Amino acid sequence: MTTPSERLTPAQLRDLFLFESLDDSQRAWLAERGRVEQRAGGTLVYAEGEPGTCFFVLLRGAVALSRQVRGDEIEVSRTDQRGVYGGAVQAYLGDQVDQIYRNSMRALVDSDFFVLPAEDFAYALRSWFPMPMHLLEGLFLGLRNSQTIVGERERLLALGSLSAGLTHELNNPAAAAVRATSVLRDRVAGMRHKLAMIADGRLDGTALHGLVSLQEEAVARVATAPKLTPMATADAEDTLTDWLEEHGVGGAWDLAPILVGGGLDTAWLGQVKAAVGPADLEAAVRWLTYTVDTELLMREIGDSVTRISGLVGAAKQYSQLDRAPHLVVDVHDLLDATLVMFKGKIPAEVKLVREYDRSLPPIPAYAAELNQVWTNLIDNALGAMGEKGVLTVRTCQVGDLLSVEITDTGPGIPPEVRPRIFEPFFTTKPVGAGTGLGLDISYRIVVNKHHGDIRVETEPGNTTFQVLLPLTEEAAPTL
Repeated sequence: MTTPSERLTPAQLRDLFLFESLDDSQRAWLAERGRVEQRAGGTLVYAEGEPGTCFFVLLRGAVALSRQVRGDEIEVSRTDQRGVYGGAVQAYLGDQVDQIYRNSMRALVDSDFFVLPAEDFAYALRSWFPMPMHLLEGLFLGLRNSQTIVGERERLLALGSLSAGLTHELNNPAAAAVRATSVLRDRVAGMRHKLAMIADGRLDGTALHGLVSLQEEAVARVATAPKLTPMATADAEDTLTDWLEEHGVGGAWDLAPILVGGGLDTAWLGQVKAAVGPADLEAAVRWLTYTVDTELLMREIGDSVTRISGLVGAAKQYSQLDRAPHLVVDVHDLLDATLVMFKGKIPAEVKLVREYDRSLPPIPAYAAELNQVWTNLIDNALGAMGEKGVLTVRTCQVGDLLSVEITDTGPGIPPEVRPRIFEPFFTTKPVGAGTGLGLDISYRIVVNKHHGDIRVETEPGNTTFQVLLPLTEEAAPTL
């Protein structure tokens, strides 16, 4: 309960280190506008997030400052030093920032405070110290703007790097589809030509129907053709080549690989010979080979287009395009989408291991921003390992939290560096290689926005960043 008691005299204000350098008229001005208030031990002086209406200076007693982290109140400092202050300390910035209390202050014992309204505190600072105020204002706003700009650049650099990898991944199936389409056009033309030769009257209706049945069987075999080892493939091709040459089929070395790829063998070729006779065997075999090749090419096109569709879907999942910013998501989908984006950046000798607990439920989250967290942590892990190592992505449940762990086998974080890794602009990378905001951005996304936590354990050969996220939240929209 607030109880106005008395006013301080200018002489009493001079005993407080904050006001000792002011002149008598300035202290008199403050004494006239300020008041002394008492708080009982254990009560709040002010609460985090409430409008910042007053500036508090401790006259007697003891206080503790705390912040809200993941719904828990975490004490950040406590003191009984006379003259310490808190509350509306950014009032001098006016409407350039939200005027709220940035932390909570609690009286640990019965305490007295000199209380000054925020607007009077702001007026005094701006009127009495115009040059320092300009410097402080420039420092505060400049740092905030720089952090925002550099943070955006950090995101753009990461996105540009991932986009280059994604473009490379898209190019391979796209080129394969274009090549297969071109070859397919030639094969279809060849099929029409061979069909005309077969159906020019030399085959009766029964033989032609038998040939069509063999064609349907060939198509069915292509769909179920087993994958052979390189040695088995070479042996099968040699066997078919010998059979075709023995039966007078020209270009056997060119036809055999296609037939083997479609799962066909000499027994099936024997059925073709029995259906059309020796005279028309070569034309029939070539026509059926075109059929097999056409099916193989269409399957290749289908696989390529499916792969492109999958990559585009992963990119959409990663960017969360056209989706609500806050919704219930499966964290494994987010991790997989990010790993797809990284596929082109993961060196050949870096092994990727996924250890997912698929029983974990979906969680309420800002999906696109969590993808930024995974991007930063995975990028740092790859940078630490270089060209060789093991990258492990693990999920599990820890109490009432979902845990995502990114582990690398790099050299670890030196002890002298570890306390600073979440500081803005701190980086151990060479000049131009990093901005020092990746972990700061990740920390703010996880802790400030998701009310979670981010931790690190490190030793040579094993560094793990653990992201802890709440499993539930009221009124979270569902995807």
